[in-house]
Amino acid sequence: MEGNLEEYPLLIGQTGVLKGQRWPLNKPLVIGREATCEVVIPDRQVSRFHARLTPTPEGVILEDMGSKNGTYCNGNPIANPMALKDGDIVQIALTGQFLFLTSDATMPLAGSADRPGRLHLDLRSRRVWVNQQQVDPPLSALQFHVLRVLYESQGQVVDRHGLITAAWGDEQAVGVSDQALDALIRRLRDRLADIDPQYPYIVTVRGHGLRLDNPPVE
Repeated sequence: MEGNLEEYPLLIGQTGVLKGQRWPLNKPLVIGREATCEVVIPDRQVSRFHARLTPTPEGVILEDMGSKNGTYCNGNPIANPMALKDGDIVQIALTGQFLFLTSDATMPLAGSADRPGRLHLDLRSRRVWVNQQQVDPPLSALQFHVLRVLYESQGQVVDRHGLITAAWGDEQAVGVSDQALDALIRRLRDRLADIDPQYPYIVTVRGHGLRLDNPPVE
């Protein structure tokens, strides 16, 4: 008996033809170009047997199998086997990218129970998902603080002073201009649009402030 597959850690494709596909890590999993691999990436940059993920009592271990173009975790090349953490991004050469989750229960398919939507924040880890894809590299601290305030006030307009205070803090907020906030919002919108250009998410309500438009998952 393998048990309920939802209880196992997951590897979720983030790019290309593998985007959205899931592999439960209830046994060792090899990623590579060879057709016998559990996860096949048909690209010449990928070695025949490129990387292996092995579930152990201490967690899931990621190791490079002597590949030509390297295996990366959160943008950093790995030289030795390493234990993955919830939310880590695994990249194979320059082609395949995968999200690691410790269990299916942590996958934000519909945001949270009280805030279903295409955009989801994990306030503890400061991770952000847009349309079920994690924002990577992570948002800057200022961007995250502004988005958090809007996220916690969904459907409500937040005035500009409230956003500036949230991002810069009470003491520094006095010297922050509207132009600085506008530039921050513009960069934040660009980051979200890189993943999901269909929705504006951050809406300007002229004369009042900004609000978060977080449409439901389709």
